Amino acid sequence: MTEKQVILTRAGLEKLEKELDLLRTVRRKEVAERIKQAIGFGDISENSEYEDAKNEQAFIEGRIITLEKMLRNVTVIDENDRVAGIVSVGSTVKLKDLEFDEEVEYTIVGSAEADPLSNLISNESPVGRAILGEKVGAIVEVDVPDGKLKFQVLDIINK
Repeated sequence: MTEKQVILTRAGLEKLEKELDLLRTVRRKEVAERIKQAIGFGDISENSEYEDAKNEQAFIEGRIITLEKMLRNVTVIDENDRVAGIVSVGSTVKLKDLEFDEEVEYTIVGSAEADPLSNLISNESPVGRAILGEKVGAIVEVDVPDGKLKFQVLDIINK
């Protein structure tokens, strides 16, 4: 089975690489020390510190595996490959919500970088998918669980 390609911006790649390095070099050692200390308390069968440390160790190791897998399958979006005036991964897009007459601004990123609270939306999200390839002035309809949203593309900033 082919592993899913992970699309990242250069900043997203650097962020994941830093997280992986931190987990490998700092967090692994910290949790190993916590386990060692907890074992020193005696009987580990009823030792909550030991259980907490082992659970944290499992989480860290799982995250390391996930990050390594993502980084093996990464495609970094090159800013120079983007076409001016067309929404693509890496573009920051100003949209007008035609129902509520409000402007919103999103940056289109790969799903691994998505953070809707920071206005980073995935190219696989309903809005991201709907506006990819569009130009300024385009009106797009987005199917969402509550019905349809309508947006007009006001500006495209390819940084």
